[in-house]
Amino acid sequence: MTQVKQTGWAVATTVATVWTAPESPRTLDVHVLGNPIDIEGWIGSMSLDDKLELHDRNLVQTQALYGTPVEILEDADDWIRVAIPDQASRKESRGYPGWMPRRQVKENTEYMAALEKRRWAVVSRPKTRLYRDRYNQGIVLSFLTRLPVLAQDEEWITVATPDGPQLLWADDVTVTDGSARKDAECGFRILETGKMFLGLPYLWGGMSSFGYDCSGFAYSMHKSQGIIIPRDASDQAMYGKEIAPEDLAPGDLLFFAYEEGRGAVHHVGIYAGAGMMIHSPETISSVEIIPLRGYKYENEHCISRRYWE
Repeated sequence: MTQVKQTGWAVATTVATVWTAPESPRTLDVHVLGNPIDIEGWIGSMSLDDKLELHDRNLVQTQALYGTPVEILEDADDWIRVAIPDQASRKESRGYPGWMPRRQVKENTEYMAALEKRRWAVVSRPKTRLYRDRYNQGIVLSFLTRLPVLAQDEEWITVATPDGPQLLWADDVTVTDGSARKDAECGFRILETGKMFLGLPYLWGGMSSFGYDCSGFAYSMHKSQGIIIPRDASDQAMYGKEIAPEDLAPGDLLFFAYEEGRGAVHHVGIYAGAGMMIHSPETISSVEIIPLRGYKYENEHCISRRYWE
């Protein structure tokens, strides 16, 4: 086993899939094991049964976007076990844990120092391109990819990355210090941001605009407002402000549990007002807005939480 420094590392590919074990990936998962990856090719190549296996065989834990810092917990040559500090979880106090190919992270002290200055360009479109210079495209980036700002003009923003300084179109990002935008309109902004992804197919473990799972969708729509909530639905249901059914407002989270609401939490959606919910439902479906009345999990609604006040 190779010894490495535990901190100072960041994801260095479009989106890194975090696996349950180094043995988890199947032959068809080769698209997302290298660097660069072909995540659209991976998703497009999977049958419904292939996608269901990600959950049914407990193959995938979560994902992390380009530039996300990780802490290395264990190094097994070509694979590393990491914790993702931005994704809180009861599974590991340092952040959501799992295994990644070693080639998908890089150590870059200048990049990590730039992150600490808290002036970031955050991708505000579903997807955009990173540019190595003004004439040469780099990798595709997902919504919410966050990179430190080094310089900017009206057209371009120069950002620090794990691969050195690169460029982003100014129109495709929001420059922020990461502060939470909690105000009377915050819940509506969470909802409106979620509507950008209507029709996006569900992906187990998904944390990017290439595909979200239910809790990844809730997590990401809150993060778009600078609000960091736990990664998994079962953890999300434990925090925030409890909201009575008659007090629900757009942006609140609705949780559903087995045994007609008395068992373990297994699903989360975002209240959309007027008795409606927006969510990323399940592998056979896509992000949608539906009425709560008549929803198959209606009798399993167990609690509602608000994080945006």
